[in-house]
Amino acid sequence: MSGWAVVFSKEVRENLRDRRTMMSTFLLGPLLGPVLFAVLAGFMISMETTRAEKPLELPVVGAQYAPNLLAWLKQHGVQIKPAPAQPEAAIRNRDAEAILRIGPDFGKAWQAGKSAPLELLYDPSRQTALQAITRSHGLLEAYSRQIGALRLLARGVNPEVISAVQVRQLDLSTPQSRSGLIMSTLPYLLFLTLFMGGMYLAIDTTAGERERQSLEPLLVNPLRRGEIMFGKVCASAAFALASLALSLLLYLVSFRIVPLEQLGMKLALDLPGIGLLFVLLCPLAFLAAAVQTALAAFAKSFREAQTYVSLLMLVPALPTLFLAVNPIKPAMWMYAVPFFGQNFLIERIVRGEALPLLPALVASACATLAAVLSMWVAGRMYYRESLAVSA
Repeated sequence: MSGWAVVFSKEVRENLRDRRTMMSTFLLGPLLGPVLFAVLAGFMISMETTRAEKPLELPVVGAQYAPNLLAWLKQHGVQIKPAPAQPEAAIRNRDAEAILRIGPDFGKAWQAGKSAPLELLYDPSRQTALQAITRSHGLLEAYSRQIGALRLLARGVNPEVISAVQVRQLDLSTPQSRSGLIMSTLPYLLFLTLFMGGMYLAIDTTAGERERQSLEPLLVNPLRRGEIMFGKVCASAAFALASLALSLLLYLVSFRIVPLEQLGMKLALDLPGIGLLFVLLCPLAFLAAAVQTALAAFAKSFREAQTYVSLLMLVPALPTLFLAVNPIKPAMWMYAVPFFGQNFLIERIVRGEALPLLPALVASACATLAAVLSMWVAGRMYYRESLAVSA
């Protein structure tokens, strides 16, 4: 066996007996994403189903001024409720989702054939109230159109005269593309799995061995330090890839369990798609392992290395956060940025779109190049004479 393979075999055997490494690789990392997805998706489905089946309750201020409107709303399944004493405070305190306020001028404007004033009070920042707001506004708009058409007919005017343009909305989304909304955090969870899978091994094989004073005997062996570093990086990457593979399989199981069809969504991921995700993320496993090993070699103690590597785990969150705040169409140069390119490719696979060959090759090649450069930096750190000296 070559030198790096001997080191690789040694690190794998030793860390298979380490409970902390096994816990991080095969339990915490793989379970975090699928369990979080199943719980959040199940909760979302339950909430949306409850809201869809629940009748619309609408508190009304000044109900005596528009009895016909209230009768029409009741015919369409709206439950009219007494209005609170302070409507604005009720909205701010989340005591009501939407409140309809009818002023005393409503009847006069109605009798004169003018636009009768109505006020719909709501807080659009409340996600739970959006459905009630949309339904209330839609019903009031429908009532306005119906009464307006009747007024025109009473005057012998065709109601279509006021509709100069008829806009037909064509929803071109598919159940697969709509699933991208709920799976927007999938790239970050997969990146986090890669970082967590090999994190403890990368720290322990360098900073940990230095504190235990077992690194110096390894360095005095007739092996180049670059080979020792490469063997340790490969061991860390192997654990990260094992964690990723287990996590992807658990995702596949959770996708089959969660009934996303109730939300009009469908995940296009199957076993070949999971395999494609694994291949796309392989270079990132070596990149993460190399950077973690370099930081562990730079740190003066095991605890300091843990601090550095823990801060490093914020890096894979940046693409997801950036795209959540500023969703953009990817340009070719973006695929060359590690994690950004993979983020776009994962999104396309989840939405059931065809994977473009050139961007996939660019993303993989640039991630591999970044991994090689990180290994070179880690190798330089391993050639320092102070590496084997414990603080």
